Amino acid sequence: MADDTASLVAALESPTVKTRRDAVLRLGKSGSSDAVGPLIRMLSDRHHDVRTEAAAALGKLDDDRAVPALIEALADSEPDVRAGAVSSLGRLKDRRATLPLARCLEDTDDRIRAGAAEVLGKLGDPRAAGPLERVARNDPFSDVRDAAERALVRIRKRA
Repeated sequence: MADDTASLVAALESPTVKTRRDAVLRLGKSGSSDAVGPLIRMLSDRHHDVRTEAAAALGKLDDDRAVPALIEALADSEPDVRAGAVSSLGRLKDRRATLPLARCLEDTDDRIRAGAAEVLGKLGDPRAAGPLERVARNDPFSDVRDAAERALVRIRKRA
């Protein structure tokens, strides 16, 4: 582990939210595979800002070891954390996330539903077609319905 990565990982233990958040941001930009484990642990931080940044940072590292933890983060109580997890799963493009993302189509936050629909379209997994069709017909928000329609088009093109 490089000295800089090691010092950032040590900063994750700080009692100060800003210090932990800044360390998470820098680890996400580091490109270091050594940062994946520590960032996964930060998805359980007591402060939502740190969890949000950790979810976003994991997508930047392009390491599929983060997928199970990001799937768990889809159930976080904070919408920003869930949104970060959705976005990172979209960057990682791992089909293990298909069914958990399909469940996000029922999230109370329309940003999460729209984001999940967009990522499901990127994944192109036909298992998402049924849930996306329901959302495209029934979601109260046009942005979410439109995202679901676009996702369905992408999935059908791949089939």
